[in-house]
Amino acid sequence: MHAAPRAAGFTLIELVITLAILALLASVAVPVSELSVQRSSEQELRRHLWQIREAIDAYKRAYDEGRVARKLNATGYPPTLETLVEGVEDQRHPDKRRIYFLRRLPRDPLYADASAPAAATWGKRSYASPPDDPREGEDVYDVYSRAPGKGLNGLEYAKW
Repeated sequence: MHAAPRAAGFTLIELVITLAILALLASVAVPVSELSVQRSSEQELRRHLWQIREAIDAYKRAYDEGRVARKLNATGYPPTLETLVEGVEDQRHPDKRRIYFLRRLPRDPLYADASAPAAATWGKRSYASPPDDPREGEDVYDVYSRAPGKGLNGLEYAKW
C-alpha cells in the first residue's frame, strides 16, 4: 500500500516563522538606515560650515589686503552672508572688477523649513558678540546651525 501523495507547499507554521524572521531583520535594518541618513546629513553640515567659514576668512584677508573698501569702525568681516555671493569691488584692480567668495550660499541641511532662504537657515555671530552667547550684529564673524538637537558626537548642532 502506498501513502497518499502530500500536497506541495508551505504549512501555516512555516509561513509564520518566515514572517517573524523577516520582521526581526526589518526591525534591525531600519535604525541602521536612519543612523546612516543622520551621519550623511551631519557630514554635509560640516562641509557647509567649513565652506562658509572659509569664505568669511577669505573676505577678511581681502579686507586686510586693502582689496575691499574700508569703512570707519568696520571690523573687516562681511556685513551679510549674501555679500559673499554677490561679491565686492576689488579696490586694488584698475577696472574695479568684483571679488566673489562663494558661488552660492549653502543651506543648513538640518534646518526644518525647506522654503526658507539659505541665509535664514544659519545662525550668525557678529564680531562684537561673546562666543558663549552668539548674536547677530553689523557683521558676520561666524555661523552656526540653528537646527535643534545633538549630533552623533554628543554636541548640540549650534556648537559645531
